[in-house]
Amino acid sequence: MEPEDLRGLFLFEKLDEGQLRWLSERGRLEERAAGADVYREGEPATCFFVLLSGSVAMSQVLHGDDVEVSRTDQRGVYSGATQAYLGDRVEQVYKNSLRAVSDAVFFVLPADEFATAVRTWFPMALHLLEGLFFGYRAANSLVNERERLLALGSLSAGLTHELNNPAAAAVRATEALRDRVAGMRHKLALIADGRLDGSRLHQLVELQDTAVKQAASAPSLSVMETSDAEDELSDWLDERGVANAWDIAPTLVAGGVGVPWLATVADTVGDTYLDSAVRWLAYAIDTELLMGEIDDAVTRVSDLVGAAKKYSQLDRAPQQTVDVHELLDATLTMLRAKIPPGIKIVKEYDRTLPEIPAYGAELNQVWTNLIDNAVDAMGTTGTLTVRSWAEDDRRLLVEIGDTGAGIAPEIRPRIFEPFFTTKGVGEGTGLGLDISYRIVVNKHHGDIRVDSRPGDTRFTVCLPMTDEEAGGGEERAEGGTEGAGSAPEGAGSA
Repeated sequence: MEPEDLRGLFLFEKLDEGQLRWLSERGRLEERAAGADVYREGEPATCFFVLLSGSVAMSQVLHGDDVEVSRTDQRGVYSGATQAYLGDRVEQVYKNSLRAVSDAVFFVLPADEFATAVRTWFPMALHLLEGLFFGYRAANSLVNERERLLALGSLSAGLTHELNNPAAAAVRATEALRDRVAGMRHKLALIADGRLDGSRLHQLVELQDTAVKQAASAPSLSVMETSDAEDELSDWLDERGVANAWDIAPTLVAGGVGVPWLATVADTVGDTYLDSAVRWLAYAIDTELLMGEIDDAVTRVSDLVGAAKKYSQLDRAPQQTVDVHELLDATLTMLRAKIPPGIKIVKEYDRTLPEIPAYGAELNQVWTNLIDNAVDAMGTTGTLTVRSWAEDDRRLLVEIGDTGAGIAPEIRPRIFEPFFTTKGVGEGTGLGLDISYRIVVNKHHGDIRVDSRPGDTRFTVCLPMTDEEAGGGEERAEGGTEGAGSAPEGAGSA
């Protein structure tokens, strides 16, 4: 291509004669027939392409499909090895695919020649570009880490609060249990002082065993049913001279004890020992109920620790086959303290879905960001819906829906931009959706879709079900996707 013809391209119009001649000697013209590939995403980036005539379409692979991202017939637009000047400091592969829509002609410059021209002719610009590229990547990494630390701090505070409740309940129940056991020993001494024959004492111990078993499986009563049962027991005990019957009756009712069973106790020990026997049995029932509370509290602590372990994926390799539903449940558990009581959580899981290859801890970060945003959008009341289903037996989809105000159409195109946020100052960094997008799209080779209207906003995460669909799970280069230059004032991205 003649030097003067090169000057007619906006990319080269400010170069001097010697530079244009250098390009002319090292570049070449190449033609592509309509429908032919110029280059394919992921191939080694060997050439820098400038469109001279015809039209081209640029596409990227998203969850296994080639998705067209731009189309142009503007003379002078460029693409290809636009990061060649960075050398081996970044992976030199094509970040997208370029296809000729019509018969097209290109000025093609080998990548190493393009890198030499940039380094030699524009040293100051090279330093600026390198500074911008690596500076942005470093700053982005630091900000992302800070975003993760802030999220971790918030989750840790919520987890501490959640753990404190069952731990405090276990401590209270243990203290009460100590008092009940001491009281039970005292009442047993009064009963077994030699005046109650051995056979009746043996029957009383059997009744105690029965009472403990009843307490462990006592039915739940409504407030009205409980009140009526307590009144009936109090009256029966008062009639037989049992002191403070009103204090004993609630424990007996909670343990499933009724008047017929107490009548059996009275027949066994007689009226003389009825007061001590009833209190001894009440202590036994209360002890069983308290041990149940301790068991529930300890189980709750164990469940929370298990949820935290699943959430952080501390015991897992970075990439594993994971059950998405387990990850979602762990995230909901970790966020429970942040979800107001007025927000109803609805789970619509397809439990037949298989486990998928994924980075579990990072997917949990995606669920955290989407659920946290949904809760913020609803305020104190609404419905949070979490759904899962399969698409074409190739993709697993997870939908996070809320009944908030929705996303305004004018800002919807910007929601995945770094640092863009609609929250007040100090309430958000604007990185949650950007991080989520890069985790899903760049790392898992999936996709995130959003559909929003007032009262119904849905973020849908699409994930490949197999390693082949996921493309091996390798993360693409930092800094977003790379597009072809389209105009002198905004052509190309480095």
